[in-house]
Amino acid sequence: MAKKVVATLKREGAVKAYTKVIRMIKSEKTGAYTFEEKVIEKELVNDYLKGKA
Repeated sequence: MAKKVVATLKREGAVKAYTKVIRMIKSEKTGAYTFEEKVIEKELVNDYLKGKA
């Protein structure tokens, strides 16, 4: 059975929106795909997916 993940990413006085990003990366050695998961600020999602961050 799957577990529900509950996380509070808010701090007092600083409210920011966070997003969980899952990116698929192809290995150069084997050609297999791996998945990289990160929780980042909502404004930085596009930069992260382009590989800039």
